[in-house]
Amino acid sequence: MEWPCRYSWWHLGIVFFVHWAAGEMGNKAKSCEAVRQVYSAKGYSLSGVPQSEISGEHLRICPQGYTCCTSEMEENFSNISKMEFDNSLRESSLSVQGLLITQNRNFDRYFQDLLNKSEQILLDTFPSKYGELYTQNDGKIFRDLYVELRQYYRGSGVNLEEALTEFWSHLVDRVFKAQNSQFTFTDDYLDCLAKQYDQLKPFGDIPREMKLKATRAFIAARSFVQGLSAAADIVRKVTQVPMSRECTREVMKLMYCPLCRGHYNVKLCDNYCLNVMRGCLANQADLDPEWRNLIESLLLVAGKFNGVAGVENIIGTIHIKISEAIAHMQENKEVITNKVFKSCGNPKKANKGAKTEERKRKGKAIAEDKSTIPSMDNMVSDVKVMLAEIQDYWVSLPNIFCSEKVMAGPGNEDKCWNGMARARYMPERMGSGLANQINNPEIDVDITKPDMTIRQQIMQLKIMTNRLRNAYNGNDVDFQDTSDDISGSGSGDGCTDTVCIKTVSGDSSVIHTQTHVVFKDKSPGSNGNASSWNLSLLLAALLVAHFARW
Repeated sequence: MEWPCRYSWWHLGIVFFVHWAAGEMGNKAKSCEAVRQVYSAKGYSLSGVPQSEISGEHLRICPQGYTCCTSEMEENFSNISKMEFDNSLRESSLSVQGLLITQNRNFDRYFQDLLNKSEQILLDTFPSKYGELYTQNDGKIFRDLYVELRQYYRGSGVNLEEALTEFWSHLVDRVFKAQNSQFTFTDDYLDCLAKQYDQLKPFGDIPREMKLKATRAFIAARSFVQGLSAAADIVRKVTQVPMSRECTREVMKLMYCPLCRGHYNVKLCDNYCLNVMRGCLANQADLDPEWRNLIESLLLVAGKFNGVAGVENIIGTIHIKISEAIAHMQENKEVITNKVFKSCGNPKKANKGAKTEERKRKGKAIAEDKSTIPSMDNMVSDVKVMLAEIQDYWVSLPNIFCSEKVMAGPGNEDKCWNGMARARYMPERMGSGLANQINNPEIDVDITKPDMTIRQQIMQLKIMTNRLRNAYNGNDVDFQDTSDDISGSGSGDGCTDTVCIKTVSGDSSVIHTQTHVVFKDKSPGSNGNASSWNLSLLLAALLVAHFARW
C-alpha cells in the first residue's frame, strides 16, 4: 500500500500547486484599460466592461483564456471587424473603379471631341468651298454620315461598311450633278451612274482606304472605352459579394481577439494574417488570370491610338478625306463625265433659267488646329501606367489587411499574434486562389463550390478580352462563349485522399493540419515508470499556470 499513498501525495501537491498559481494570477490580473479605451472609442458604453481580466469560458470566437471581453463585447467587436473589413474592400474597390472610370471618360470624351471637331470644320468650310454641292438639302448627306459614325461608336448596331457605301453613293450623285449643272438628270440616269461607280472610281482609292481604316479605328476606340467600363463594373459587382460566416469569425479573431486577450499593440504573424485573408478572398483571387488578360488586351489596343495610322489621326481627319475625295473627282471631271455619257447617254439640257455656273474652287486638304484637343501620347502614357498598377489587383487584396503596419515581419516570429496567443505561427503560407485553400489551416473553404457571382464576372472578363483581341486585329465580331462549363458543378465529393475521410454515414470530413503547437500528455496506460509520468503531469501544471497568464 506504500505506492498508492505516495501516488496520492503527488496528486495533492500538484492540485495545491495549480490552485496556488491560479491564486497568484488572480492577485495580479491584467488591467483592461486599453480595451476599455478602444471599446469606448468605437461608440459603445463602458457599462459592464471589465476593469481587469476575467475568465473567458463565455467566449465563442476568441480563445477561452483570461480575457477583457464579455460576450456582448465579443459580438460588438465581431460586427465592427466585419464592417471594417467590408469598408476596406469597398474603399479599395472605389479607388480602382475611380481610376478606370476616369480613363473611360477621358478617352470617350476625346474620341467624341475628335469626331465633333471634324464635323464642325466640315460644316464651317464646305458651304463656301463647295457651294451648291453642300447646300443641297442643307448638307444633310454630311450630317447623316456623322450621325451614323456616332451611332457606330456607341455600338447601336449600325453597319459602318453599309453606311459608308451609302454615303459615297449619294455623294457621287451630288458632285456629278454639281459639275454638270447645265443638264437635268432623271432617277433612271442616276441609277445608271451608280452602276458605273466601281468602274469609274470617281473618288480614287479614298473610299476603300477610309472604310478599312475608319472601321478599324472605330472598333478599337469603341472596344477600348467599353473595356474600361466593363472592368470598372466587374470590380463593383465583385465587391458586393458578401463575406462568409466563417470569414467573419476569422477576421474578428484576427483583428480584435488580441485586444480581448490584453495584447494592445501586438502585431500579427505574417503567415497567419495572409492565410486568413487568402482564405476569405480566395474566390476573388480566381479573377486574376482573366483580369490580367483583359489588362494586356487593353494595352495592346491602346497602342493603336497614336501615330500616322492611329485612331487619333483617322477619326480626326474624316472631313479632310471627304474633301480630298471631292477634289479627286473634280480634277478628273472630264474623264468621268465622258465615260458616264458614253455608258448612260447624253442627258437633257437644263432650262435656260437654271443656274449653269460651275464652281471652280477645288477641294484641298484642310489643316486642322488641334490646340483644344489634349495629346493622345500623354493619354496613352497615363492609361498604360494606370493599367500596370492595377494588373495584380485581385491577388494583392490580402495586402490591404496584411500590410507592414499590422504584420510583425522578420525577426519577430515569436512575438506575434498567431490566433491563439502571442507566439510563433507554425503552418506554412497558402497560395492565392480557391484551389490553393484546400489545406488552409484557418478557414474551411469548399473548393468545389465557387462563388457564382464571381464565376459570372470571370466569364464577362473573357467576353471583353475576346472583343478587345478582335478589335486589335480589326475585326468587329460578337463574342459567343465556347468555353468549358464554369458552373463548378460536378459529381465528385470534392475530397482527396490526403484531406478527407469518410464517416460511417458516407459524409466527408475535412482533416485540418495542425495550426498551433499542442502538448499531448501520455495516456495512463502507456509505458514508463511512475516518476516520469508524475514529472510530465507537473510540467503540464506549470504550463497551465504559465499560459493562463496570457
